[in-house]
Amino acid sequence: MQMTSHEAFVEALRVQGVKVAFGIVGSAFMPGLDVFERGGIRFVDVAHEQGAAHMADGYTRANGEIAVCIAQNGPGITNFVTAVAAAYWNHTPMIVITPETATKTQGLGGFQETRQLPYFEEITCHQETLAHPSRMVESLARCFQRARQHSAPVQFNIPRDMFTQVIDVEIPEPILPGRQMGDKAAVDTAAELLKSAKFPVIVSGAGVVLSDAVDECRRLAECLGAPVANSYLHNDSFPASHPLAVGPLGYQGWESAMKLVQQADVILALGTRLNPFSTLPQHDIEYWTGKAKIIQVDANPDMLGLAKPIDIGICGDARAVAVQLLEALGNHSAGAAGQERKDQIATQKSAWLQKLAGWDHEEDDEGSTWNARAKADEPEKMAPRQVLRAIQDGLPQNAMVSTDIGNICAMANSYLPFEEPRSFLAPGMFGNCGYAFPSIMGAKLARPDRAAVALVGDGAFGISLNELPTCIRMNIPVTIVVFRNGQWGAEKKNDILWYDERFVGTELGDTFSYAAVAEAFGCRGVRVETMAELTSAVSQACELQNDGTTTLVEVVVNKELGAPFRRDAMQDQSTLLPRYKDLTISR
Repeated sequence: MQMTSHEAFVEALRVQGVKVAFGIVGSAFMPGLDVFERGGIRFVDVAHEQGAAHMADGYTRANGEIAVCIAQNGPGITNFVTAVAAAYWNHTPMIVITPETATKTQGLGGFQETRQLPYFEEITCHQETLAHPSRMVESLARCFQRARQHSAPVQFNIPRDMFTQVIDVEIPEPILPGRQMGDKAAVDTAAELLKSAKFPVIVSGAGVVLSDAVDECRRLAECLGAPVANSYLHNDSFPASHPLAVGPLGYQGWESAMKLVQQADVILALGTRLNPFSTLPQHDIEYWTGKAKIIQVDANPDMLGLAKPIDIGICGDARAVAVQLLEALGNHSAGAAGQERKDQIATQKSAWLQKLAGWDHEEDDEGSTWNARAKADEPEKMAPRQVLRAIQDGLPQNAMVSTDIGNICAMANSYLPFEEPRSFLAPGMFGNCGYAFPSIMGAKLARPDRAAVALVGDGAFGISLNELPTCIRMNIPVTIVVFRNGQWGAEKKNDILWYDERFVGTELGDTFSYAAVAEAFGCRGVRVETMAELTSAVSQACELQNDGTTTLVEVVVNKELGAPFRRDAMQDQSTLLPRYKDLTISR
């Protein structure tokens, strides 16, 4: 049939299953925007393009459907970069549509012109510029196919003058890639290794969530009698209440997980890159000993053996390979050894959870009295761990939770167990501030039936607070918990450990109320100072989401700080700057 290229653009999106597009209106794509609604696509107009891409990321992670972000050429597009990088390292399949300067004026330095492909070259799995209006549907279909195949963002670059041409169109059905099986010989070898293991352990990663393989992972664990640890920031990759669940690894993970992984003679890394933060020593436990045989399963062959030496690499979809392993294991039973491991798991988990329940205040590092002084100077204020326990008590069982980057948000990794997948969103390895709030908005749009809660520090929230009116305008009710301690905590911790408490750029102050800011934007704002108030506020805020209410809960927290992010990357500065050793700087 004949239609305009912008109609073909919208029709191709519709056939690919797109229900939502996030962005800010711009003249470069207004022909398509004009027919979005008639094509069944909701346009969520945001306050900042970074928020749009984070929302698309959160939407896709919450329900598995591919979302789209789109913006004005030039500055609108460059504002996507940070959020697309986060989505790339979160393995989120989404389409980043980048309208571009018209072909007749490209290269002349016109209004809002920039080269839009180089910005995204390292943070997308595929880039395509529309070569001719007649190829609109073909090109867009290929972008969706690549995003699904590689589980990553794809950039589709469209010169703005290619939106309004009359073309002949045939709209094909989407090409949906099947689940890639692993090499049979490698799977059989892995199964034999697992059968013979004396203490097998499974590390369940993002790939288990992305491929909907949690049930298969559970069956594998039960067949092997193997403890299951979550990879870093993927606490929803295995049900926390299962008798074989031992909790998350990595920064601020669970001691129970680390002590059991430490004993492993065979580790099945299912759907995980084994990135450095997933194996970072914590609680003085070096749990990745190098003694265990490693079986790594990843859909991306480039990840096999990249971060850690492995013994068997299986390239394939986590769910498909898990099914293959179950078939290869046959009637294998862990027997008495499996029951012994289950008893050990229960003991280790109980000890860790009791420690968490009674862990109110941070211990000081050697040579530092910061936390003791913070506790003494602000005895009336809650400590971060008290805050996180109170939040945990107030969350509905099926809540979706997002966390930002920062000291208290990092501690939250210890306090967020989940029973179902697609429940936990975090910025992951890109580690950018400003992620939690907009990503939980996208998740809420994808799953309006579930409570949606963002945990964010007062520093990081300053980057995304402009989306508060978007919650009202677009009817996206969420709960935001802002930790108010008046500091950039992670960086302040570095100043304490390595810079003799010479604080530069870390003080935020507390001269205004974020709860009042939320009220000014038309949201509900609550400021709390006790654990009981916080638990009640979180519970009530989640209930009020059913009435369309967005609530910001501002939590007054003391200045205690937990373990540093990057102890491995910092060093003592005392011998490096002798010129300034005895110099007093006046301000």
